[in-house]
Amino acid sequence: MSITRTLRFSLLSLVVLLSGCVFITGNLNPFSSTPEPLEEHVVSGEGSAKILLIDISRTITNQEEAGAFGVSRRESLTARIDEELRRAADDDKVRAVVLRINSPGGTVTASDVIYHQLMAFKAARHLPVTAQFLDMGTSGAYYIALAADEIVASPTTVTGSVGVIMYGVNVSGLMDKLGVQNQTIKSGARKDVGSPLRPMTPEDQAILQGVLDGMQQRFLGLVRERRSSLNAEGAQLISDGRILTADQALQLGMVDRIGYLQDTLQTVSQRVSAGGARVIMYRRPQEFAENIYSAAPPLPSQLNLINLDLGAGAHASPQFLYMWQPPLE
Repeated sequence: MSITRTLRFSLLSLVVLLSGCVFITGNLNPFSSTPEPLEEHVVSGEGSAKILLIDISRTITNQEEAGAFGVSRRESLTARIDEELRRAADDDKVRAVVLRINSPGGTVTASDVIYHQLMAFKAARHLPVTAQFLDMGTSGAYYIALAADEIVASPTTVTGSVGVIMYGVNVSGLMDKLGVQNQTIKSGARKDVGSPLRPMTPEDQAILQGVLDGMQQRFLGLVRERRSSLNAEGAQLISDGRILTADQALQLGMVDRIGYLQDTLQTVSQRVSAGGARVIMYRRPQEFAENIYSAAPPLPSQLNLINLDLGAGAHASPQFLYMWQPPLE
């Protein structure tokens, strides 16, 4: 194409744009961190009634997730669920909520906050909530599921792991070999409990164990309160933090039944409306939602060669976790 023809084409394109025939909408700033509004997507079913399907499929934290080079961000799971529940609370056609859970758990506080969000939503709207486990519904994910009126496990689900853990390392020996000295200044003898820069004393361990035991008792107390079918023997059995198969969880009363997500949605639909119901998900414009298994895309910065989500365990500071994550050998 000659230079003259190129100029004519460029001028014609400019005229078309200025004439109002073409509209470009959306946020064109790739460095913007402002999330776009949630949009409703129908992923299955028909009818006037709606069933909200909420995805809980990543490590449960209160932290935002940064994208590649810090350009894009994704809200924390607690913020996302709060936004979805607030939108559903304003929609009278939403007749039920199904939690699609596939998570190893996460931080103690984030798990408890989401549980509280769901319980407050149920108290305000008086809607049934069902939890459906996929691959995994352990520890903090199970904690969240306790807010549901019914818990369903897939036949191959791994669940349980009722307990709390705090990961830690002691690098003081390595520091000695490298000639690096710990110069921590503290106001009290126990101010640096759990520090990786010095060995843990028996007193340190007793303090931390006391905190973990308190959090464990809170978790177990909630299980006893919300799972009336769990007897004392079962409660004692799960108190060691063991994981369970779907069949084991059903026998203990940790779940109500075993089934697939599609069957659960069909059952809930029949309960809320004789004429059926639409299953909806809330998604931002750039997020995929075409069927009941659609999940938000991972951020491009998440380079993960061993399929291990380090979301709640990759922080420098100690964290108390309701999470099942076997240590790497």
